[in-house]
Amino acid sequence: MSQLKRILHPSDLSRASGSAFAKAVELAKDNRAELVLVHVFTLPLQMMGEAYIPPDAYAQVEASTRAWAKKGLDKLIAKAKKAGVRARGLVLEGIPHDRITRAARSNRTDLIVMGTHGRSGLAKLFLGSVAAHVLSTATCPVMTVRGR
Repeated sequence: MSQLKRILHPSDLSRASGSAFAKAVELAKDNRAELVLVHVFTLPLQMMGEAYIPPDAYAQVEASTRAWAKKGLDKLIAKAKKAGVRARGLVLEGIPHDRITRAARSNRTDLIVMGTHGRSGLAKLFLGSVAAHVLSTATCPVMTVRGR
């Protein structure tokens, strides 16, 4: 693989994504690449069907979710910078696999390094796999790292 200039690491900010974050930092450091950290959130309120949600309540939930995600990414950015890696973060709203692949294209990413929870059986059937969707739709190479 040629030298990487930009690596994208999507994170759900869970403990399971720590191994993928460590690998992304290692690759970014080895290649002197920029690390773009992405967190995608989807508000559960959007799926409530016909229940009425006051606009103020929806805006408040969105703002607090966005603030939580930004705080989590800021911690990861600080860790990456402490390791000597240039890093920045993006908090996005939408369908995770779609927003991840779009962010990779718009940021001209050379590699996506993402974790996988390793779900199987019914959990995989009902929840799907963000990693599998990203693998099938990304326009750049994708490295998956199994969470612990």
